Amino acid sequence: MVYTTEYASPLGPITLACDEDAIIGSWFNGQRYFGNILPEQTEQKEQPLFADAKRWLDVYFSGRAPDFLPPLRYNSTPFRKTVCEIMLTIPYGRTMTYGEIAAEIARQQGLEKMSAQAVGGAVGHNPISLMIPCHRVVGTNGSLTGYGGGIARKVKLLELERADMHGLFVPKKGTAL
Repeated sequence: MVYTTEYASPLGPITLACDEDAIIGSWFNGQRYFGNILPEQTEQKEQPLFADAKRWLDVYFSGRAPDFLPPLRYNSTPFRKTVCEIMLTIPYGRTMTYGEIAAEIARQQGLEKMSAQAVGGAVGHNPISLMIPCHRVVGTNGSLTGYGGGIARKVKLLELERADMHGLFVPKKGTAL
């Protein structure tokens, strides 16, 4: 069974999803791909895993880096899992580019290069927002494009983390504006 609950964040409601073993989803309500991995039948019911996830979110939204992570499971393609594993290495308050993630995957797989656009697609389908920090991924040129929760939230999340915003900018047109 998959369970859901809601968390009242300062940037709007977040829906959390879990099964018996792990958090499997975290979305700002209404964001792109909201609930895309949820089965047809879910039950809205508090679970012990939600207490851990909400505690993580409380610490995060207080402006501190959480020193723990609830159990997470990201069921997807091997490529998307690899992208998520790399995103989990991005430190609080830091950013990484789509190109840097692509280069790391190419290095890991012994390839000459990897498509940053393919990485962008995988980042955009991250079902566990915030805990898997897709908001920390930026364009090579400093563009803040590509956040399913919206660019305004991405900016606020990076500001909350006191990330160096020098050289980062909101694009005039593009994805997730």
